[in-house]
Amino acid sequence: MAFDVEGARRVVGRVLDDKLEAWRDSASRTDDVLDDATGQLVPPAPDELLIWNGLGAVMPLGRPAVTRPLSGAFAVEPPTTEYQAVLPVDAPELRPDDVIRVAGSARPGGPRDPQLVGRRFRVSDEAVGTFSVVRIVRVQVID
Repeated sequence: MAFDVEGARRVVGRVLDDKLEAWRDSASRTDDVLDDATGQLVPPAPDELLIWNGLGAVMPLGRPAVTRPLSGAFAVEPPTTEYQAVLPVDAPELRPDDVIRVAGSARPGGPRDPQLVGRRFRVSDEAVGTFSVVRIVRVQVID
């Protein structure tokens, strides 16, 4: 017996309201050139290929945690710099070092987090989870 996931797909579809682009470095870092002045590897331009664009969501993995040290004083741990990207199942599988860019928002009231629009994220773990309606990958802020 097959499960009907259409209801779940509609509910999750309302969360996927960021316009995302997925980019892949065509030759990875093998074609980058060393800049002698800065010591940095510089990719030739244009170096990335657009492999997917569509609706998804980029969200922080967690919030700052409030913990009690032994002395009883409160300390706030720094927030995580890792985010998760929630993509539809039909999006292509991403690889580590692929880049996700938040191109805009389809949300009627504006973006969930306006500071994410225009930012780029590097895929750090492509296998966080795949469910019947979404795929989740861990990403880190690039810029």
